[in-house]
Amino acid sequence: MKPKSPMSLELYEILLDKGYSEEFSDLITKNLNTDFTAGRMIGYLSHYTSLPEAELVDEMLAILSDRNRIMQKKDMETTNARWNEMMWNGFPFVDDEDKYR
Repeated sequence: MKPKSPMSLELYEILLDKGYSEEFSDLITKNLNTDFTAGRMIGYLSHYTSLPEAELVDEMLAILSDRNRIMQKKDMETTNARWNEMMWNGFPFVDDEDKYR
């Protein structure tokens, strides 16, 4: 797994301050290890004084699901842009012999 981002480390401290165990806080921040995902969880936590662990896990899964959808959308946009470029400019061939390989 990637190392924790600065925002993820901040989330870890917030979870400890709210009374969650070190093991639970570490597990949450290992999964929310980017500034984007940790920032989303920090925003969620700012609206509540205390939540059951199950609700935090549910929110973590929702954040990860949103992140995956965003990544898929960007991937599809990139693929579509390359396809459109090939349709506009034609398919690139190095030479006639490479056409049929």
